[in-house]
Amino acid sequence: MKYLILSIFFTLTISASTLHLSISSNPSKLNPLIATDSASGEISSWIFDALLAYDKDGKIEPRLAKSYHFVDDTTLIFKLREGVHWSDGTIFNAQDVLYTYKLITSPKIYTPYSSEFRYVKSVKAIDDFTIEVKYKKPYFKALQTWMTDIVPKHILKKQDDIMTSSFNQHPIGTGMYMLKGFEISKDIKLDANPDYFRGKAHIDKIIYHFMPDPSTQFLMLRSHKLDVGSLTPLQIERQLDSDFKKYYKIYEKIAQSYTYLGFNFKNPKFKDPRVREALSLAIDRQELVDILFFGHGQVCNGPFMPGTFAYNKNIKAPKQNIKKAISLLKEAGYDKKHPFSFEIVTNSNNQIRVYATQIIQHQLQKAGVKVTIRTMEWQAFLNTVVMPKKFEAVVLGWGLGLMPDAYSIWHSEGSKKGGFNFISYKNKTVDTLIKKAEGTIDQKKLGEIYQKIFALIVNDNPYLFLYIPNAITVVNKDIKNVSQSIIGVMHNVNDWIKP
Repeated sequence: MKYLILSIFFTLTISASTLHLSISSNPSKLNPLIATDSASGEISSWIFDALLAYDKDGKIEPRLAKSYHFVDDTTLIFKLREGVHWSDGTIFNAQDVLYTYKLITSPKIYTPYSSEFRYVKSVKAIDDFTIEVKYKKPYFKALQTWMTDIVPKHILKKQDDIMTSSFNQHPIGTGMYMLKGFEISKDIKLDANPDYFRGKAHIDKIIYHFMPDPSTQFLMLRSHKLDVGSLTPLQIERQLDSDFKKYYKIYEKIAQSYTYLGFNFKNPKFKDPRVREALSLAIDRQELVDILFFGHGQVCNGPFMPGTFAYNKNIKAPKQNIKKAISLLKEAGYDKKHPFSFEIVTNSNNQIRVYATQIIQHQLQKAGVKVTIRTMEWQAFLNTVVMPKKFEAVVLGWGLGLMPDAYSIWHSEGSKKGGFNFISYKNKTVDTLIKKAEGTIDQKKLGEIYQKIFALIVNDNPYLFLYIPNAITVVNKDIKNVSQSIIGVMHNVNDWIKP
C-alpha cells in the first residue's frame, strides 16, 4: 500500500504542467485598482476577473456577470454568477461589486481608473446576485466601464490604507490563477485556481522568470526554457536558427500600442508651439521604423490606432525638414550660440525604446538641438520621474484597448495626481469634444468627433508620435489549442494543454 501511494504521488507530481514566461520589471502593486504599470497589470490579470471582458473577436462577453441588459439608455442590470468563490473560499456576491465601485471612486486611493466611473450616478445591490447601475446620462463606454476587475470586500474593508496594504503583494482574487510567491526581483509563481468558475486551467502552474535584460529572455527562448516570449525584429530577421523554428510557432500582428516622445507642459521650455513643431520636424520617423523594426512596424500618425473609429486617415506624420526646424527654433530664440537643449528619460529594460531615444538624439542634433539621455529601472522611473512629473521629456508607450477613450490621457482633468495625463496637456476644445463624445452613442457621429480630437492633438504636438510596432510572439509548438486573435495569442490560456 505504501508503494502504491508513493507511485500515485509520483505520477501526480510529474504530470503537473508548468507554463514558463518572462517578465522584465517588478510589479509594484498587485491590486488591479491601483496597478498602473504593465508588469502589475499582467500579473494581476491572472488573479482577478471583471464583470465583462472581450472575447477572441473583440466582442463583449459576460465573466463574473452571468448576463446583463439595459432597462433604458441610462440603467444597466447585471445578473451575477452564483457559486463563484474568492481563492480563500469566500463566496463572491453583489457586495463585492458595490464595494469595488465605492473604493475606486473614493479618496482612499489614487488611481486613473476612477475616470471610467465618472458618469455612474449610482450602483445598487438589488439582491445578492443582482446589480443595478444608473448613469447620469447615456455613455458610450457604459459596458466597458465594467471591465474593471472586482476586488474582495471581506479583505479590503479591514485595511486602513489601501495604497500600502499587504493585499497589494498577497492578493486574493476570483481569477484563473492564484499567486503562490512574489518577491522583488525574483521569479513570480502562480497556481491554477482549482475552483475557477470557468473551469480549472489545464496548465497547473505559471512561472514568470524575472529577466530585466531582454537579451537574457532571448537566450532562454533559444535554450527552450520559456514557453512563450516576444521577439524583436532584429531577432526574427537575423538571429533565428532552424532549431528555434522547429520548437516555436511565430505569431505576428500589429500591436495595440504606440511609442512617443512626450513633453512636460509644466516646463517653460515646451510652452512655445514653435519649439514643439521644430522638434517634430527634426525627427525622421520612417528612419526610426526602418532601423528598429526591419519592416515589422509602422510610423504612428496620432493618438488612436489604425482600424478604430477614432483614427483619422487624413492626418499623416510630418516628413523630416531640418531647414524648417532650424528656422522655427531661431524664431523661438535659439541658434548655434544658444541651442535648445533638454533631457529625455526612458526605462532601461526596454532595449528598443533606448535605441529609439539614441536615434532621436542623433536626429535632433542635425537641427542644433542638444539632447541628453537618462535611462532608469522601470519602477524607479515610474515612481520618481513619471508620476511626480519630474522630467523634461520622456520616451514611453501606451498599450490601448479595443475601445478608444481619450479622457484619461488627453483631458485636462487627467493631469491630477495619479492620472495618466502626466505631461499636463490642456486644450479647451479637446476637453469639450471629449465630453461631447462621451454622451454620443451613434457610432458614426462618435467617429467624427474623435477624428477631430485626433487632428487637434497632433497639431498641438504634446507628444511626438513615433511608431507602432508589430507584436511578435512565439509559443512552444507542443502546447495545444493556441490560436491568434484580435486580442493576441493569450486569449484562451484556460484551454491550453501542455504535455
